[in-house]
Amino acid sequence: MSSYLPREAMQSMSRIRPAAVSGSFYPAGQAALEQLVDHLLAAVPAAASGSAPKALIVPHAGYRYSGPVAASAYALLRPLTGAIRRVVLLGPTHRVAVRGLAMPGAQRFATPLGTVDVDQDAAAAIRQLPQVTTDDLAHAGEHSIEVQLPFLQRTLKQFRLLPLAVGDATAGEVAEVLEILWGGPETLLVVSTDLSHYLAYEAACAADRNTVAAILALDEERIGDDDACGSVPVRGLVRAARTRGLRARLLDLRNSGDTAGDRTQVVGYAALAFAGPDHA
Repeated sequence: MSSYLPREAMQSMSRIRPAAVSGSFYPAGQAALEQLVDHLLAAVPAAASGSAPKALIVPHAGYRYSGPVAASAYALLRPLTGAIRRVVLLGPTHRVAVRGLAMPGAQRFATPLGTVDVDQDAAAAIRQLPQVTTDDLAHAGEHSIEVQLPFLQRTLKQFRLLPLAVGDATAGEVAEVLEILWGGPETLLVVSTDLSHYLAYEAACAADRNTVAAILALDEERIGDDDACGSVPVRGLVRAARTRGLRARLLDLRNSGDTAGDRTQVVGYAALAFAGPDHA
C-alpha cells in the first residue's frame, strides 16, 4: 500500500499540533478529562478566588501530582469566561534546545477537549524580535504548555492562544515580549513552571518558600536557575509585573510529597496570581 499523502493533506496535518502527553500527564478520553478538571476546579473554595488576575504562575506536572495546585490558579478564571479572549502561555523547553522564545508554526493546538486557535495577530506582533523564532519541533513533545490547555478550555471556553516555548533567553528578552503582548483585560499571561526538583521533602519546602518569597517581592535576582525549571519566564514575568505595578499573591504551595505521597525526592509546585491597579 502506498504511503503517499497529497500535499494538501500533509499541510492540513501540519497546521494542528496534536496532543502529545494525553494518557500520561492527564486522561486521554474527553469525558474523563472533563470530569477530572472540573473536579479539581470544584475542590477550590470559592472564597479563594479574589480579584481577576492579569497573570498566573502554574505548575506543569502530571495532574496526579500538580493538578490540585494548578486548579487553585485556574479557579480564578471561572467568572471570566468571555472576558479573557487571548492567553499568552510561556513554558520552558524540556526536550529541544531553543535560543530565545519559540512560537509554533501550527495554527491550532489539540487536546481531547478540542482545538485552540493560535493567535496569529499576536504572533505577528513579536515575529520580528531577534529573540523570537518559529519552531514546531520545540512544541511537538513539550508538556509544559500542553497540560495547561484543558484547564483553560474548561474555564475560558473560547480563547485564542499564543504558546511560547522558552529556552536560552534573558529576563529582559521575555519581559520585552510580554510588554508587546500585554493588551488589556482581554489578555491573560500564564507562565508554566515547577519549582525545586528531586530534593528531600524538608529541603524542598525550604527552597520553594524562598523562591516564592522572591516572586512575591518581585525580585528576579533572587530566582536562580535551579529554583524552577521555568526560571527564565518567571524572571521575565516578575520584571514586567514590577514595571507595570502589579502585585503577586500566593494561592497554593505544595510538592509531590503532599499530593502523591512519596517524600524521598519531591518536585515543588506553586500557584500565584498577579494583579494591580493598571493590570487592565
